[in-house]
Amino acid sequence: MEKEKKRNKGSDFVQGLFDGIPIGLGYLSVSFGFGIMAVGAGISVFEAFMISLTNLTSAGQAQGVSVIAAGGTLFEMALVQFIINIRYALMALSLSQKLDDRFTLPHRLLAAYGITDEIFAVCSTKEGNIRPKYMYGVILISTMGWVSGTFLGAAAGELLPSSVTSALGLVLYGMFLAIIVPPARKHFGILFTVLCAAMLSVICKFFLPFLSGGFTVIICSVIAAVAGALIFPRKEKDEEGEEADE
Repeated sequence: MEKEKKRNKGSDFVQGLFDGIPIGLGYLSVSFGFGIMAVGAGISVFEAFMISLTNLTSAGQAQGVSVIAAGGTLFEMALVQFIINIRYALMALSLSQKLDDRFTLPHRLLAAYGITDEIFAVCSTKEGNIRPKYMYGVILISTMGWVSGTFLGAAAGELLPSSVTSALGLVLYGMFLAIIVPPARKHFGILFTVLCAAMLSVICKFFLPFLSGGFTVIICSVIAAVAGALIFPRKEKDEEGEEADE
């Protein structure tokens, strides 16, 4: 019986590693662009490495580097990170409904570090309850990909010519497009919110030049999100399977 339990624990971890390989490979390529971006903003390779290791959030890190490059304040940084990353708290609440009884408080605190969009998607679609070993496997391989890509990108940013690093830096923008385009094609509300944020960003750039980059992100994000929620309220399915407004 004890051997079977050990085998199950081991298989959970290995299965988590296996399921997290696509995430790790994707993170490896995307974080390469972040590493280049960070070095271009005056951040050292080690600092870029530590940012990725301690944060594990693509949009949050990218905007954080932008705030640093613009000489923003700690208050701006805190607000930007809060607005961008608040979704992870909602993901954690949703994922908590699928956690196994083995997920004691220490396990929950450790697992909270690795809740990203992709890890949440993999874990939430897994059949049955999630065990700590499984989630640790997914988080480990994903974090390795993200941190390794950042280190390689940052190192390349210091060695390669500026013309090459500028071209490779487009990888990060490609990541944003990959995140935005698929859902925007399916839901007009998302497309509206994205276009609204882009328009507001242009307005702030040319008509409100006194605003810092950090506050521009905050203002555009909040106004666009509120406008999208009011004009295109989310619909839920009723008991008969038909959609109904909240």
